[in-house]
Amino acid sequence: MSVSENNLINENLIESFRPRLRAYVAVEPVLDYLHFLEPEQKEDIRHRARKDGNSAAVDVLIGAVLRKPHPAGWFQAFVDALSHAECSHAADVMRGKLPDAAVEAENDICMRMIDILVPSLVCMDTKEVCTMCYARELIPKYDQDQILHLAANKGQRDAARELLKIIVRCPPGWYSQFVQILRDTEHNDLYKLMGGFSDDTAAKTTTSEPGKANPESSTCQRLDDKDTEDDVIDLYQSEEASEGEEAAPKLSRSLERLPPVNGDLDKDDIELRDYQMDVAKPALEGKNIIICLPTGSGKTRIAVYITRKHLDRKRAEGKTGKVVLLVNMHVYKVERVSGQSMHKISFTEIVKNNDVIICTAQILENYLEKTLKGEDEGVHLKDISLIIIDECHHTKKDEVYNRVMMRYLKQKNKNRIMLKEQKEIVPLPQILGMTASLGVGDATVLKAAEDYILQICANLDASQIWTGNLGNYSKEPDKKIVHVEDKEKDPFGDVIKKIMNVIQMHAELSPTCELGSQSYEQWVVQREQQAAKEEDQKVRVCMEHLRRYNDALIVSNTIRMCDAFRFLNKKHEEELKSKSSPDDEHVIKISDTERELFKLFRENKKELEKLSENQSYENDSLSQLQKSVLYQFTTTEDARGIVFTKMRQSAIALSHWIQENPKFADVGVKVSYVIGGGNQSVVKPMTSTEQKAVLNKFRSGDVNLLIATSVAQEGLDIPDCNFVIRYGCVTNDIAMIQAKGRARAQNSNYIVIEVKGSGVTERESVNDYRVNLMSKAITRIQAMDPAEYNKQIGEYQMQALLEDKMRMTNNKKHKKLALPSEVKLSCRHCSKIVCTGDDIQIIKGMHHVNVSSQFRELFIQKGNTSLQEPFDYETNGTIACKDCGQKWGTMMMYRAIECPCLHVKNFVVTIKEKKFSNYTKWRDLPAKFPAFDYTEHASCLALDSDEEFES
Repeated sequence: MSVSENNLINENLIESFRPRLRAYVAVEPVLDYLHFLEPEQKEDIRHRARKDGNSAAVDVLIGAVLRKPHPAGWFQAFVDALSHAECSHAADVMRGKLPDAAVEAENDICMRMIDILVPSLVCMDTKEVCTMCYARELIPKYDQDQILHLAANKGQRDAARELLKIIVRCPPGWYSQFVQILRDTEHNDLYKLMGGFSDDTAAKTTTSEPGKANPESSTCQRLDDKDTEDDVIDLYQSEEASEGEEAAPKLSRSLERLPPVNGDLDKDDIELRDYQMDVAKPALEGKNIIICLPTGSGKTRIAVYITRKHLDRKRAEGKTGKVVLLVNMHVYKVERVSGQSMHKISFTEIVKNNDVIICTAQILENYLEKTLKGEDEGVHLKDISLIIIDECHHTKKDEVYNRVMMRYLKQKNKNRIMLKEQKEIVPLPQILGMTASLGVGDATVLKAAEDYILQICANLDASQIWTGNLGNYSKEPDKKIVHVEDKEKDPFGDVIKKIMNVIQMHAELSPTCELGSQSYEQWVVQREQQAAKEEDQKVRVCMEHLRRYNDALIVSNTIRMCDAFRFLNKKHEEELKSKSSPDDEHVIKISDTERELFKLFRENKKELEKLSENQSYENDSLSQLQKSVLYQFTTTEDARGIVFTKMRQSAIALSHWIQENPKFADVGVKVSYVIGGGNQSVVKPMTSTEQKAVLNKFRSGDVNLLIATSVAQEGLDIPDCNFVIRYGCVTNDIAMIQAKGRARAQNSNYIVIEVKGSGVTERESVNDYRVNLMSKAITRIQAMDPAEYNKQIGEYQMQALLEDKMRMTNNKKHKKLALPSEVKLSCRHCSKIVCTGDDIQIIKGMHHVNVSSQFRELFIQKGNTSLQEPFDYETNGTIACKDCGQKWGTMMMYRAIECPCLHVKNFVVTIKEKKFSNYTKWRDLPAKFPAFDYTEHASCLALDSDEEFES
């Protein structure tokens, strides 16, 4: 090909993608690398950028690049300039690396929505958000400097606009990262506005009853810090879908792959199997029902069919049909409202202008609440004709699904009263619940299981549960439980247990739990909290070390001994570092107990390290996992499988172990891992973009073995598999059914491998019993006399309404907050009184700082190198107790003032003379602190500076 022909192709390429380049190119940094342009040309382009904006300047830049004659290598120089200026998305487009059309379309929606949300987003604290964007590698250093300079000279709002312009130039996936950054910087209103979930349901795992905080809960709040994986991604969640996860991934992605519906509305392109039509019929008649079918049996297809027929029927009746919580269908106008599309800002208009809306349950709840408050942007239930609830087994207690349905039940009750008064009633939507398993809750007998399921039916106002007979279409995988032998010798574990026994004796405690078990860990956390309240520092420190060794035992029994040793050694080094002062003048006290514990590890360190290198002592579970995986890949053509494990750390380590083991590569194993996006773990979470990338490889065959936490059980679109392995992963009956449902291919296998201390095989037996109990309970409910069924459903609904009323009344009674003077903080480690609530003020509604001048005498300040986590503000190191070295928080830099920012988890809190040792978030404290008075503190500092200068 001649040079002129090549130039013509490149010119056409640039012109073809001119609209994309306008969006993706940042003119200023690109000009620095375009050496074939004259200085006068560059200055003209910069002037255009200052006068008319970046997009207009890109057009001038493209004109200059395309101007003939072209210098040699001009096109490659242009692409290199884009790349060096970190306009990577634009560079990829020029190289022909085009993103998937669907990804590009979704990215366009995200960009469009940022434009819509600009008036709200400019209210952000731009410096904090910008700093976090740079820390997360979302923007380059050049852009960070430019934005911070703009903030300092023109103000936060102008800087925010510039930040938003830069953000949208990032490659697809930027939106979810930006949403998470808003959450991490505690811009909660903006986070929710952009599709993030509220924190309303965070109390689910830490409260004794819905809606009521219980700081003394025995569920061990601090266990949440362990990197276990419970962040299932699906519609029902109202938070922890984190990092902008799509809120309706399972239903929407699955439905998108169904045949498109085009042309005549009467043409039925979607054909249902007999069992699918059987369960769909009641819904086609307008009845509220629950469809309970196994994963992979076509619930999504049924939902699409019902939606089409519902809208057709409404149109035939001359009425408007609105379906919420569904998916793409081409004959009707469909809108996706989720964590990434972010049309939530105009949700009311979307409901008006579209037939089908994909929506998080939380978005719907938020806009129903707006209606209740009389706000303009609300939505009425009467505006919707059909609500489809995927994974409807979550419609219980204080789950967001149930809050939506509680509004439905309240209106239903009002309608009943209005009918008696011969008044016009408010129309309610039809409800379609869908799930693979309703579960039985805590029931152990048939009657209790019936009651549990009837309660869910009442919550969903379901007229019946439909299960269907799959017949030949059933794909139940063969189940196998692999029992493992205890190690004949476990010298590594024996050394750890010996150390733990010494610590227990030192603490004068004799637990009944087995070392290396989850129950032992719960005991440790509870005893640590109790010891902190009782100021028993010997026991508290021992509990911290026992938890560490218990974690090492779990890791050793799950993965490899070397992983466990590295974990212990890292923790030991971190603690030693915490006991060192940044200067030699101050000596941090080390208690006799701490000296003994440090000495105990040092005495056993070499032996542990040596034993960890001896592979003959590795756990049998790992060898059984190897045998199972190798068997599947040597006996099954095109094998594809998932291994479920409990911890993120395990998923990553197992993936690395398989990659390092040549036996797996010999049989064609191509492994990767997928973990959740929540931030409750010490292990870095996966973004939705990273999850999609791995799943796409799994779908295409580039990856054929997936190591996954519970994130892949429910809610993510996982291709059909030949085998599923639960590797020491304890779960409930619903999650077991979800996991088994991933093995959808013919002649599939579902394998459970024991891991010592997990109790997984016992739990699996319990789960089998619960599944059978659920089946029997559903059968009995289906056989109930309709009149008796309706009577019981009505009673459950009235009970739910009364309980909700009582709960709201109790919440109002318990809203009385403590005065700041009634709050005291004590060091968690040494029990020294640190301050009272009178010393605490709040910066920007979130950061609790100590404003007492005497407080500075109580702590030492350490450099930024010790920071273990990202913060949403500028820090000048950590602060720690001067006496014992316990970390208290960070030194926050706020508008040139150093403010000691306290993290409540590091303290024992006394409220009205009652001690609490398990607060982890300030918002859980029943106390209100005043806002930080910047003017007063700045004037005091200025006065002090003047006095020092004069002296």
